[in-house]
Amino acid sequence: MTTEEFKNRVFPIKDKLFRLANRILNNSEESEDVTQEVFYRLWARRTELENYRSIEAFAMVIAKNMCLDKIKSKHYQNAGLTEWNAPVDYHSPQKIIELKEDAGNIHRFIRQLPEQQRLIIQMRDVEGLEFEEIAEILQMNLNAVRVNLSRARKAIREQLTKTHNYEYKRS
Repeated sequence: MTTEEFKNRVFPIKDKLFRLANRILNNSEESEDVTQEVFYRLWARRTELENYRSIEAFAMVIAKNMCLDKIKSKHYQNAGLTEWNAPVDYHSPQKIIELKEDAGNIHRFIRQLPEQQRLIIQMRDVEGLEFEEIAEILQMNLNAVRVNLSRARKAIREQLTKTHNYEYKRS
């Protein structure tokens, strides 16, 4: 693979790699380091990249494994997903507040999920990866990915419903 081909095929996944690393590590600086290291490893194996069905999936596996290794070696706690910007309805200040509260609650509920479910939610709902790609990255059975995603969404939905019911009864 030439330098130009490498730039065209690998550089576009930089942001996805960073977001995945940042979701796992919850540390921007270390996530940047992981992203750079993934690029270094891909460059070192550039002659072999054509053998992989999906370079993106291969890169995501490398990033995930590096992040998990960092967590194990440093013995620090995974603080969970960082927050992303929620869609905002600019027509009503009350609606804006409600949406921000809901987004905060959802992030909190996601952080409470088991690690595997957090990763699957991140990859599917935030990154927009296909089930097959997630299964390949996490080295899981396709049905297990679907089941874990379903359970994660159900747990979040139940927690959000409880929160809304509590707030409704309170007011």
